[in-house]
Formats: sequence, structure tokens, C-alpha cells
Amino acid sequence: METFKRTPLQLFNLPQHFVIPLFQRPYVWKEDEQWEPLWKDIRRVAELRINEPHLNPQHFLGAVVLQAHEAGSNRVTTWNVIDGQQRLTTLQVLTDAASAVLAQAGAVRLASQLESLTHNSANFIPEGESRLKVRHLNNDRDAFDEVMGAEPPIDYTDLTHHESRIVKAHQYFTAAVTQWLGDPKVDAFATRAEHLAGVLQSDLQLVTIELMASENSQEIFETLNARGTPLTAADLVRNFVFQRLDAEGEDTKRAYREDWPFETKFWTREVSAGRYFVSRSSLFLNQWLISRLGEEVSPQSTFARFKSYVEHQAGQKIADLLPVIKEQARQYEAWTEAAARTGGNLTPVEMSVYRMQASGIELLKPLLLWLHEPGRKLPQSVIDTIVSAAESWVVRRQLLRMTSSDLGRIVADIIKTHESTPSSELADRVVTHLARLNVTSTYWPGDEEVRSALESEPAYRRFPRARLRAFLEAIENAYRAETGQPQVERVGFPVEHILPQKWRDNWAVATPDEEQERQARVHRLGNLTLLTRALNSKVSNGPWPAKRKALLEHNTIKLTGRLVEQTQAKEWDETLIDARTQALIETLLRVWPVPEGHKGQVVDPQTKAQDWVEIKHLVEAGLLAPGDRLIATHRDFAGLEATVGNDLRIHIDGKSFGTPSGAGHYLRKRATNGWYFWAVADGRRLRDVRAELLSQKPVDASNPSGE
Repeated sequence: METFKRTPLQLFNLPQHFVIPLFQRPYVWKEDEQWEPLWKDIRRVAELRINEPHLNPQHFLGAVVLQAHEAGSNRVTTWNVIDGQQRLTTLQVLTDAASAVLAQAGAVRLASQLESLTHNSANFIPEGESRLKVRHLNNDRDAFDEVMGAEPPIDYTDLTHHESRIVKAHQYFTAAVTQWLGDPKVDAFATRAEHLAGVLQSDLQLVTIELMASENSQEIFETLNARGTPLTAADLVRNFVFQRLDAEGEDTKRAYREDWPFETKFWTREVSAGRYFVSRSSLFLNQWLISRLGEEVSPQSTFARFKSYVEHQAGQKIADLLPVIKEQARQYEAWTEAAARTGGNLTPVEMSVYRMQASGIELLKPLLLWLHEPGRKLPQSVIDTIVSAAESWVVRRQLLRMTSSDLGRIVADIIKTHESTPSSELADRVVTHLARLNVTSTYWPGDEEVRSALESEPAYRRFPRARLRAFLEAIENAYRAETGQPQVERVGFPVEHILPQKWRDNWAVATPDEEQERQARVHRLGNLTLLTRALNSKVSNGPWPAKRKALLEHNTIKLTGRLVEQTQAKEWDETLIDARTQALIETLLRVWPVPEGHKGQVVDPQTKAQDWVEIKHLVEAGLLAPGDRLIATHRDFAGLEATVGNDLRIHIDGKSFGTPSGAGHYLRKRATNGWYFWAVADGRRLRDVRAELLSQKPVDASNPSGE
């Protein structure tokens, strides 16, 4: 057995096969848990290479265990993958996706470099055998081979195995790389492409444990995967800090006693960070680093990035830095403890922390730490304005149930971009920064989009209960503020349906259409309220007069009290639910406002092209017409024609197809990106016609189809 530290270039450069045996589990990595964090780490290293090359950034991917095959007649070295098949497969898929994107953009040299990591030269492979360096023998084989062998640009929906997780990984990395590289016509593309190729070849590191054919691979596998108690990021940072203090000649005992705050129960407690649990001290150190660096730092990279920061960027001795960390840790602990109080008014910062806890996110904490950095001394009004805007940005996206996966990058960008902005301009600059975001993954939704979504949204079913309660509490606090009352208690008040979920016994209507209308409103925002305690099921599901009387006992909750007052002589029905839904939406929009005139427009060609552009849209825009000819551009089918029919489908050989890719697949008998395959009579490819449509005007996010 031998152990080596290798880059992908060192591991994959020779002609060889890495065989994933039949008994290995199938590919299970997911976007939120593995693909996205991996891509963020690679993107971070690439951006550091561009902006701070002196740091020599790298990222450690983990370990793989390989076992040599018995020597045979095969000219290509062959290894069995004993452990690490998930990361090895992902790395190959990512590298192939990046190679395809670069090839499409004309960066042939870089694409060829990456292709050499995933495909063996044909000179070393017998006729008819696969050139792929990683070979699956389990159920993943067909999907892996298909997507890795597909001709770019790939229409993933047309792949036989498009539902495979491996195919979805390839699609994710293709989109991520495309978005990050940007327009090939822009100067920055060449720089980014060069550095991305460099990272994928030389700045990722794996530890390979290489076994001889005669060694017991199972014994080694079990030892490597034995249960143990791993060191946390905070443990590693602590060891580094005190070794550094000792080297600086400082009194380490005094520093540990007075300046290291992370040994209490508060800091050693494990807390949720997304889908994972980490020590609170490790989470804080990660967020503190982001606030200092203005860049995303993955939890796995916390220690390495902290060490690099201290050695190359901090500009001060660790003995001077430690009291700063202690002071910000004290603030962080105070915010967290205030947010956990059940009574009393919270400041905007404390309320932001409370709402983040209710939503299960940590997104804005680096921003809070940055705003409160010792020595910054920002006026409280500036801090409150920025926190309010950032919270509105996040919450409005939550109200629309949009992804938050790319928002951490924006928080880091704000910190980096506005590090030296004067305090008198900072609030306006940050608000403008957020308002200018215009891609689907990060933009700040406007009022009309929120109204349109929430007026028919079954909120009770769509939002996690703690998040929904926080929304209702925000409305309640807005009502209380009108009369100077204290904020509502944060004790987990139950959320009650006014029209019961089981309404048919006591709230019956006459016709099936009326039943449908009533059922559609059961879970809407206007049919929900907070109570000081849960009603028993008999009252909760009982007739309106009895339920209204029971609700009177909860009139200390303004949400409920106003409702009861407004229905003194009325039955609770669909009209009242709709009116209250609108009223609550307007209150939410006032609690989390946007700048005057802000509409939340999205200019995101890649997303729009993939999500909604069809032949009918090109016809509606006057860019195509029924009867127009479409001409194949592929060398094997050059000149072959199809026609746009009156039914807005593509017709060829007596058959019709709803998509360009479907028509291309019919001819080629394999996955084909029809937007590249077909051209119109003047020689433009369909992708160019689509691009013309998308460039005509920005898309209003509340109406992406422009209808």
C-alpha cells in the first residue's frame, strides 16, 4: 500500500481505466448537499487565482482507495475503485461538462486539456471499446456512458437516461460553468476559462491510497470508514491559534483564559447549518471569515481559509486579532440569546436573527458581523436600513419559494464591494446593489410578483410551519406598532384555520363548483391566524357562530381581534377570505418593502431559454411563421429540410415534433440539441433566433412568458 497526494492532472493524465465494481452502491450525490458546495469551492479557488494569485489557493477533495488489477494483456493500466467512487464520478462529470462548455465557446485548447482527463486517447483503446477513463460496472453505467459521450451542446431532456442523477449532475455543472464564465465575446471570459481549467487540473487535491492486487482491500476500507469523533473546524483553528501565539512569544494560558470564548456550552452546542449539524463555534468562525474576506467559504474550508487569512491577509499578529474575534463572538452570542427570549421587543438586528432561526437559514449573519466590525462604528440608522433591505430581499424570495443557494455569494459580494464605502453612502449603495440584481437565482422580487403569487398560494401547505408563523408574527407586530403596543410573544403560538380544514360538516355549500371554490381557499393566507392556545377540535371544526365566539377569547392577538370585529354580522366566506388575503399581503409588503419604483426584473437568457422559449414564442414574436423552412446544419444531414406547420410544430417525413430537439433526435437517433441543429433560411441557427427574442426586452419576473 502506498499513499500519494495528487492533483486531477497527476491522477488522470496517463492512459488508464478506473473501474467502479458491480458491488459498489449507485451514484447518490445531490445538488444541495454535494454538487453545489463542490462548485462553490471550485469557483472560489478560481476567483482567488484571478484576484489574489499570491495565495496559491487549493481545495482538498478527499481520499480515494484504488487497487491494481492483476497484470494482464491489457495495455492500459486498470484500477478498481474501492472507496471514493462518488467524488471520482462527480469530478469526471464536472470536468467533462466544463470541457464541453469551453469547446462550444471556441476555447478548444482548454477543452482538449480537460478532455484528456476524462477520455483516453483512441491510440490506446481497442476498436469499439469506450474511451472513458472511469468505467461503471453497476446500474450507473448506461447513464454515465450516455452523458459523457453525448455531443455538445447537450439537450438533456432528449437523453434516454435524463432522470439519472449522473445526468442531472452533468446538467447542473454545465449550467453553473456557463453562467460563471459568461459571454465568450467578453474579455473576462478568456481569463476565467484559463483559470477554471487550471483549477480543475492542478488546484484540486486528492489523497490516493493505492493497493497492490494481493492486499486486503476490504480490511482497509473498513478501517478508513470506522466511526470516530472528527475534529471540528473550531478545534483545528484553536490548535493553530495557540501554536501561533506560542511562536509569537505570547502568554498562551492567559490568552486561553481571557480571549478564547469558545469552550462554553453555548459555543460547543451542535446547531443546524442547512442539512448538517456543526458546532456553533465552527459556524461562527466560518461566518466571521466571510465577513472579513468578502468571499464564500465552505464549512469544509473554514480552517484552511482561516490559516491562509492569518498568514497572508490579516496584517496583524494573532495576539491582536484574537480580542477582535472575542468581541464579535460576544455580539453574536448576545444576538442569539436575545432572539431566543420569548418576550420583549427585539431590535431590527435581533429580530433578523430570530427570523433566520425560524426559517432555518444563516444567510445574513456574515453581513451582521461585517456591519458591527470593531472600528467600523456605523450609525445605527445605517445598520438598520441595510438589515431591513437585506431581510426584505431574502424574505420576498422565501414568499415566492425561490432558491437561496446563490444568495451567500451576493452577501459576500456586498461585503467585498462596499468594504471602503463611506458610512454616509453605505446604506444607499447596498440597497442599490440588491435592487440591481437581475438573474433568477438572486433578484429581489417586486410588489406585483409577490401579490400575484400569494393571492392564490395555499400558504399553510407551502411554507414550513415556523416560517409561516414568523410571517404571521410580522403582520401582528405591524398591527401592534400602529398603536404603540409591544411585539407579540415569540412562544410558538398555534396557526389556526378560520374556515376549518374539515369544513364540510358545518360549513356546507350547495354545488360542486362552490365546494371547489371553498376548498381552494382553506390554506390561503387570509384564512389563517394566530391563537394564544389551540382550540379543541370540536370548536375548531364547528359552525362559524360558535367558532367566532371562541376566537373572541384570543382578541389580544390583533390578527384575530380585527378579524372578529370585521365579521360581527357576517358569515366567514370566500369573499372575506379573499379580502383578508389581499390585506395581509399588503401588510407583508410594508413590513418588507422595496425601493420606490423597484419591479424586480429578470434578464437571464440562459434560464429563459431553457425554461420557456418554444417554437410558438418565436412565431408569436414574428421571428418565424407557419410554412418557414428549417434546414439541418449537421454535416451528416446538411441541407435536409423540415417545415414549421400551422399547428406550430416541426414537420418532417410526415411526422411532427413539438421541439427542435425532438426533430433532431428523429434524424440522428441520438440526443441532439435542436437549437443548434436547425437553421432558418437566412443561415441563422435557431439559437440565434431565440437569442433575438430574448434580447428584445427584459422579462418581468412576475410574468416570464410576457403574456
